[in-house]
Amino acid sequence: MIFALVAMIIGGAVALGVALMTKTDGPRIASATALERPTPSPTPIPTPAGFPENTEIYDLASLPIVDVFSVNNALPIDDDPYGATASLVAVPGVAGAAVFADPQGAPVAYLPQTQQYEGTIVPVIEKQDHWIKVLLVGRSGLPPEANPAQTVGWMRISDVTLSPNDPHIEVSLSQRTIDIVSAGNRERVASDFASGADGTPTPLGRSFIMTTRTSDDSYTRGFPLVYLSAQSPTLADFGGSAAAVTAFHYHDDRSGAISNGCLRVDSDVIERLAQLTPGTTVYISE
Repeated sequence: MIFALVAMIIGGAVALGVALMTKTDGPRIASATALERPTPSPTPIPTPAGFPENTEIYDLASLPIVDVFSVNNALPIDDDPYGATASLVAVPGVAGAAVFADPQGAPVAYLPQTQQYEGTIVPVIEKQDHWIKVLLVGRSGLPPEANPAQTVGWMRISDVTLSPNDPHIEVSLSQRTIDIVSAGNRERVASDFASGADGTPTPLGRSFIMTTRTSDDSYTRGFPLVYLSAQSPTLADFGGSAAAVTAFHYHDDRSGAISNGCLRVDSDVIERLAQLTPGTTVYISE
């Protein structure tokens, strides 16, 4: 069976699901609301040798997959939502990579090398000699009962390929600005946009570009949508889909707190953001 991407879109709306659906947009992350807006540092924080090497062979097929629809309460929530990254992305090997909540325990999930809605190129937020800590797609719980904020996990360096990826995106909801920061240089790409309404706020903290795709939905005017790993803090699902993802996308109505969580931008902005690669870190602050 072939599934089509239905991305829940925060201003015009798309919800990731098993069929292409047209809806009105998206949301934001729980518990991030009270966070201050420290500017993330582009400089990686040095780490020691860290946890010992693990050479165990695991049956990945017996583990739950990490994808946009997954809900796995064994995966931790990101506890440093404005922290620096290692300016690296990781891609699992052909067999996939085991994902650990704790490098000293057993794996709790696995990340394949490829999958339908991507999310397999993940940013590294800590690098040790044998291990990396990464941001992941999916949620550890569903609102309103649980916290759907950004998840993290550990993977063995021997299971992945690492590549440099320096740029990141900074979004300020209060200043209504979007910047691309690379090698210490700041490029202002937007000075206004629409964001989530009070009941469906835009998720705060760090996430990453999961995938970039086009949609037949008329509100996009044919421009691409840049989907993030962040999901709504208030919506467990959207438009019949089992996910409630956030995205940057074009919309004619693109100013103020009016969306379901997505960030509505103009044509020049979305075309610029679409040039960034999957795994690029995104910081959203008040």
